[in-house]
Amino acid sequence: MNSTDHQASPSNPTPPPPESPAPLSRYESQKRRDWNTFGQYLKNQRPPVPLSHCNFNHVLEFLRYLDQFGKTKVHLHGCVFFGQPDPPAPCTCPLRQAWGSLDALIGRLRAAYEENGGSPETNPFGKGSIRVYLREVKDCQAKARGIPYKKKKKKRKISHASVNGHDEVIKIPKQAA
Repeated sequence: MNSTDHQASPSNPTPPPPESPAPLSRYESQKRRDWNTFGQYLKNQRPPVPLSHCNFNHVLEFLRYLDQFGKTKVHLHGCVFFGQPDPPAPCTCPLRQAWGSLDALIGRLRAAYEENGGSPETNPFGKGSIRVYLREVKDCQAKARGIPYKKKKKKRKISHASVNGHDEVIKIPKQAA
């Protein structure tokens, strides 16, 4: 028997290989990356902001800071393409973070804050001012692109009934409020 052959036996027990943690999901990896990025942002402030002193204003500043890395063209009011969903030519309007990206980021950071010991009551990512800011970004981007975001309409209830052995679909009309 050479030195590379290790057989487990009662006289030569070998410990099981160390268990490696399961790989993180894409969401968990992104959440960790976002949390680390936000922490680094706070450390880079002058003076540095400890997480325990972080409030919704720091979160709003962070979201505005991220705009410089955005890839979504948001036409300004004076742009000839303002309100056009598919402009025919390039323009000098700024690139911004897309509303959906910011909304998802806030969701991940809100969860990460609580997973890292923060209480839901003090979570700066869940404050009303953050929701207002996101709504304003959404509306502004929708107007600039000429695409309104509309709430999805609720579907009417559909009931199935059997008439003479045949299935029939009966639409139930909406009731007046």
